[in-house]
Amino acid sequence: MSLIDNPEHAKRLARAIISDVAIYNREKVEQGIKNDTIFELLEVELDEGRQHFISRVSSEVAASNIFDLAIVDVLIKRAGKIDSPIW
Repeated sequence: MSLIDNPEHAKRLARAIISDVAIYNREKVEQGIKNDTIFELLEVELDEGRQHFISRVSSEVAASNIFDLAIVDVLIKRAGKIDSPIW
């Protein structure tokens, strides 16, 4: 399998990984947003997702902020409807 070096393809991969994290950890996402502990509660899942992303993309893409942007766009922004003191 060749590594992804196209940034747009890497963005899609990152967003898919974060979507899976969000779908399979809905309760943790809700509690994490409510209590401003999202990164602590999902530390293992996000680390696993990041490692998967890094294993599939070129080193240049892995060094970019694509995965972090996907966390914000997919995990945090979509949770905006959850009542929280952080907004």
